[in-house]
Amino acid sequence: MAPIGALSSARAAASTEHATLTPTGQATISTGEAGLTSSRIAVDGGVDTTPLAGRAVSGGRAAPTGRVVLIGVPGLEWSDLDETRTPRLWDLVGRGASASLSTRTISPEGRGITCSVAGWLTVSAGQRAGSDNCGLPEPPTIAPDGSAKIPAWDEYRAFQQASSFQAEIGLLAQTITDAGGKVAAIGPGAALAAADKSGNIQKYAPTPADLPDLTPYSLITAEANELSRAWTQSQTTTTPEISGDLDDNTRQTAATEADRTIGTILDRVPPDSTVLIVGLADASTTAHLHVALAQGPKFRHKFLTATSTRQNALVTITDTTATILSELTLPTPKIGRTWTNNGDTPDTIPQTIAQLSDADLASQVLRDVREPFFLTLVALQLIFYALAAIAIRRQSTPHRRRTLIATQAVAVLSGAIPISTFLAQLIPWWSASNPMPALITTILATAALITAAAFAGPWRRDVLGPLTIVAAVSSLALLIDVMTGSHLQVNAVTGYEPVTGGRFYGFGNMAFAIYSTGTILALAGLAHALRRRPRLAIILCLAYGLLAIFADGWPSWGADFGGVPSFVLGFAIFMLMLSGHRVSITRLAVITAAGAALIAAIATADWLRPPNQRTHLGAFVQQVMDGEGGSVIGRKLGAMLSTLGNLPLTLLSLVALAFLYLVLARPSRVGAAALSLAYGYAPALRAGLFGALTAALAGFLINDSGIAIPAMALTVAVPLTLAASVRALRLATPTPPAPPSAPAASTAPAAP
Repeated sequence: MAPIGALSSARAAASTEHATLTPTGQATISTGEAGLTSSRIAVDGGVDTTPLAGRAVSGGRAAPTGRVVLIGVPGLEWSDLDETRTPRLWDLVGRGASASLSTRTISPEGRGITCSVAGWLTVSAGQRAGSDNCGLPEPPTIAPDGSAKIPAWDEYRAFQQASSFQAEIGLLAQTITDAGGKVAAIGPGAALAAADKSGNIQKYAPTPADLPDLTPYSLITAEANELSRAWTQSQTTTTPEISGDLDDNTRQTAATEADRTIGTILDRVPPDSTVLIVGLADASTTAHLHVALAQGPKFRHKFLTATSTRQNALVTITDTTATILSELTLPTPKIGRTWTNNGDTPDTIPQTIAQLSDADLASQVLRDVREPFFLTLVALQLIFYALAAIAIRRQSTPHRRRTLIATQAVAVLSGAIPISTFLAQLIPWWSASNPMPALITTILATAALITAAAFAGPWRRDVLGPLTIVAAVSSLALLIDVMTGSHLQVNAVTGYEPVTGGRFYGFGNMAFAIYSTGTILALAGLAHALRRRPRLAIILCLAYGLLAIFADGWPSWGADFGGVPSFVLGFAIFMLMLSGHRVSITRLAVITAAGAALIAAIATADWLRPPNQRTHLGAFVQQVMDGEGGSVIGRKLGAMLSTLGNLPLTLLSLVALAFLYLVLARPSRVGAAALSLAYGYAPALRAGLFGALTAALAGFLINDSGIAIPAMALTVAVPLTLAASVRALRLATPTPPAPPSAPAASTAPAAP
């Protein structure tokens, strides 16, 4: 493997300047010709370019330009803003750029929140960091010259080294000071972000009044910790009436005090400085989205975004570090991405704040309804499988035909529910006074519309007709979604939630399961419809299948690292069986290798893009080059194995497989030869079912969501297969013979 410096130099070959890396990962620059472009290497090995005009160069290193004032307000949510109570923040919303901030860090054991210390250390490192301390940060030790030292710095560093994220705290300040810049901090929390890798702070002031002149500094970190202080005090009180969260009056009072502190700092900010205001931690027992505001020469009155989220009005806490360094024209860290102006805000400040508050509301409601939704889904699926087993075993009875029709209809409806969980996002169900009933009603209504379409045309008479419609909707809806920004998956009950911060765009694992299963089954239906033109069927299936796989892995769309090999394997088995070729161990090995090579090529192509444009695919390549690939894989493997403890989804998977094998596939005391009949009417179903199940199994083995992938795939595949099998039973059931007519009266004369 080539050294990082060599790879980076190759990418900067067109420049007239030579760039090298120091052992600490900092970039040194020797200028070739004045007035040309300066190449500088980010810590992840990428090359960035900025004009040299106005930049001082000292000791071979470009000095920072500009000034950034970072004001951290732990606990600040968009719902805290009010025109009367928080006038300075209200005014900034009207003039600056705004977004919701996902503050995912390393949470304390058993608590899914971001503590103030963890938030500040994450800004310091540009990577998720954490601490055993969920209280207020301790003040640093101040030296006579105004510098300071973080007392617990060694403990903080040890905590990061024991974590799989391996955050390098002190990176932010160290990068600035190594380039000749100066850093100052106001307040104990802000000191954590202003400390270098040794825990030292160049200049520390306990309050804004103690640092009246901000002009000498490249970065000033300041805190307004009134919300986090009020919440911390509420956690230590012994008064029984105090709940885990702040009451409205206390919270409003704390927000007003924080606004005053922010105003005091803003009054001292020199002109042309960039101001970033971030609610970088939680001040409640549950995680929230927080405030992100930016004002400065590069930030207009628009919503903010970053390539880390690709979502309008949504950025992450690790983006804060990258934004600070980018504003100072210094190398940015390998994890975060810089904030940029994006979509237009609503016409008024109240509308802007309401829209941003609604995003947090959706996340909070999703957290409350997700577990009961899945418990309800699993329970209904289990009941349905039991009733369906009874229905298809009933012999000729007066009501058998109606029973089979009802079973087929409910099976199609059940198979449409997974994709309906995403299409339901087209309606703001989370704003209802009773969100859980609203969610279920919206999903069922959407599934009913899809079911109606499945039975609306002449295809309803075919064994695979309804299956093909539902599967095609499942595939096409998610394909269009990832091609247009993945908006249906955000805060969907089977999607991803910004508060958790696991994924913000592309295919989530549950979406992948529905997408891959729907794609393969839809292609099986297409091949069946074109059975008299097999060559055309093969061409169309191959074309759409390759497009679907490409969309799954392409960084600008699905960006699904683990999904591509799984999808390739399942789709290849489907195509082999469909075309009549034998599935052998050798062919499976070749297909698996091809899938791995494909995703490796896509990831490498992503890595070759500029660092601030990479997705997690390219970031993983860089992590492998940095020797961090093993820890990432280990973290993913641990997450996958832990999903086996999800008893509802594990039970659903086992029962669905048992139903498929014991009830549909085997003629036995509890089953019928329904699946064999369906194979007889539509041989392509066998190839589609085996391909879909293979993709689900492979996805289970190589994705961190584990059991969730086969659970969702089976929730699509088994009900739709049941619907096809029931239709085959109906077609195979002979029409009862008409009752014999009465014998005609004889006209012959009587025998003598």
